[in-house]
Formats: sequence, structure tokens, C-alpha cells
Amino acid sequence: MSYTLLSSPLQGFTDFRFRNAQNKIFGGIDTFYAPYIRLNGKMIIKNSYQRDLLPENNSELEVIPQIITNDADEFLFVSKYVQELGYKELNWNLGCPYPMVTKCGMGSGLISNTAKIEEILHRVKNESDITVSMKMRLGYDTTEEILDVLPILEKYAVKNVAVHARLGKQLYKGGVHLDAFQTCINQSNVKLYYNGDITTVTKFKEMQTRFPSIDHWMIGRGLISDPFLPSMIKQDTLEYPKNKIDLISEFHDTLYQGYSESLSGATHILLKMHHLWEYFSVIFENPHKVHKKIKKANSIRNYETAVAEILKAERF
Repeated sequence: MSYTLLSSPLQGFTDFRFRNAQNKIFGGIDTFYAPYIRLNGKMIIKNSYQRDLLPENNSELEVIPQIITNDADEFLFVSKYVQELGYKELNWNLGCPYPMVTKCGMGSGLISNTAKIEEILHRVKNESDITVSMKMRLGYDTTEEILDVLPILEKYAVKNVAVHARLGKQLYKGGVHLDAFQTCINQSNVKLYYNGDITTVTKFKEMQTRFPSIDHWMIGRGLISDPFLPSMIKQDTLEYPKNKIDLISEFHDTLYQGYSESLSGATHILLKMHHLWEYFSVIFENPHKVHKKIKKANSIRNYETAVAEILKAERF
């Protein structure tokens, strides 16, 4: 059975610089979802969102923009904006689990508000020709919440729903709810994608066996932690390439140079790279040691020295 690999959007991580570097150096991802646009009622697209979606910054990629909102006017405003850039699809985020989002009734905090979901989809269907897709959790409090939403998505011909098989209140803790995802498959005709804990080739194969009807697989944190993963899945191999350190070094240097040019001041650059290394360190045999070395690097010179030492001495 053929399948498609998708990059899940992670705010602050999977911007156009990351997407282009991952695609060029490692490959394996068929479609990238851009991190969400959030308006906060101001009807202004921030410069960072604009840069991330500019066609010239994504010319080698298939990219789908995403919005997080609980307001139909915002949805329609962003729909028009992305269409003007040439995009035909807008993904609606009902998955974000962070309290600062869910307390505003957005992300996974919106899943239980079926009336609001239907109101927005009704207006979008009647006032726009944008293709709508979704990314969502099983619910915020219970795995049954999604079951009330799926009939609405079917009614409004939502293209597909990528389901992260956790609850919003879990954040990224605890296990995925595979039985609940199977219930979604059993009870809905909506096209479903699977997302959640695809971190190794072995885990991917387990999920394929568990859900044989699913042919779209979304990788989130697993992609940042191991940018080799999609190509290894496609090649059906557990072996990293012989030049793995060279490739990781090229990937790091590409991102580091890009962020050094776009961010102002050492503090912002180091903060960005420290956040990335929270994920990058996982690929090494001793992730705690690697992450600790990066965290101790409090200047650009120390950071560059730490990275060089890690890439020379650490194994994965």
C-alpha cells in the first residue's frame, strides 16, 4: 500500500528555513504543514507569518498553510490572504494543547464547542472557495469529544482530518489512545490521517499494521528529533547513512546560519538554537550529556565550540 508522509507543524520550529533544510539534506516528507497563523482579532498578518508562506521561500516544497482561530471573520481573512499567495488549501488547527491557546477557546480547547465549529465551517463554505482541512486532537478532556465533531466535518466536506491521538489536557505527556483513533475510523467517512509518536521506523511499521486503512502519516516531534526518519521510513531501513555526522553537521550549519542572519543579537540566536537542541540531542546515545553541554554554552563562541565537540565525539 502506498502512503504519504507529512510534516506536522510545530510553532517555533518548522518554519521555512527548517522545512527547506530538511527537504534538501534528508528528504522523505511529501507535504509540509506551515505553523499556524494567529491574528488575535487584529486582521493583520504578522511579518513572520508572511515570510514563512512567501512562495519564493517554499519553491521546492509542497506546503499547506494553517490557521488557529475561533472566529469566522479571521478564517475568511486568512483564507483570502493565502489564496492571493497561490495556496488552495487552509488547514484549521484544533489540536494545539497549550493552555494560553486552549483557555481562549482555540486549538484543542475548541473541540467541544461543536456549535462554533459548525458556524465557522458554514460561513467559510458559503463565503469562500478555499479547501478546508483539519488538524485536531481526540478531544480536550475525553476521547469522545471528536465523535461529535466528525459528522459536522463530513457535512461540510472537510478534505481530511489529521488526528493527533492524544487529549489536549495531556499536552505531549502520556501515551496515545489507539483504540479511540480506531473508533474514529469505524464511525466516520471523513478522510483521516494519523499523528502521534511516530519516532522510529519500527514504530511507524507498528502503526501501519495497527491501522491498515490509513495511508497518510504525520510526523511531528519525531522529525525534529531525527530528520533522517522520513527517508529511512521510505527506504525501509533501520540503518543511518555512513555520512550521518556530515549530514547532521550540514543541517545544523544551514539552520544556524539562517537564524543568525534573521535574528537580532546573540541572546535570540542562542535561545533559538538551544530550543532546537532539546530535540536534536535525542538522536545521540547520551542525549542528557549533549543537551547539558549546549545549555552551558552562554556565548556564540562557546556554543560553536560545544557543537563542534558534540559532532566530533558523540555517537548516535
